[in-house]
Amino acid sequence: MGGKDDYLRWVLEQLSGAGGVSFRRMFGAFGLYRNEVFFGIISGDTLFFKVSDAHRADYESRGMARFRPYRNKPLLSMSYYEVPADVLEDADECVRWAMRAVAAGTAKAGAAKKKSPKRRGGT
Repeated sequence: MGGKDDYLRWVLEQLSGAGGVSFRRMFGAFGLYRNEVFFGIISGDTLFFKVSDAHRADYESRGMARFRPYRNKPLLSMSYYEVPADVLEDADECVRWAMRAVAAGTAKAGAAKKKSPKRRGGT
């Protein structure tokens, strides 16, 4: 093991104070979950957190890049931003930012459930 796996282990260690953090491999990256809420992505050696409108300025004011999953579509991005290095290096601060990302992921999941059509029972 090395490379991406070492970085993943280090990020998980930094986030250990959040409790319930797990990962899943996805398309050459890792998806981060807290109690089944998708809140982060590790792509290469970069950590991205889910961002809501309430906290977007915290990332943009620091010049953090948005996650762009497709190199051939540079204008397509998602609501995930790179976590600042000083935040990632401070485990307590990293957990605080991660919990905001979890809240953003929870809000998005709740909104998606409200939009999905209700199934009606039939005979």
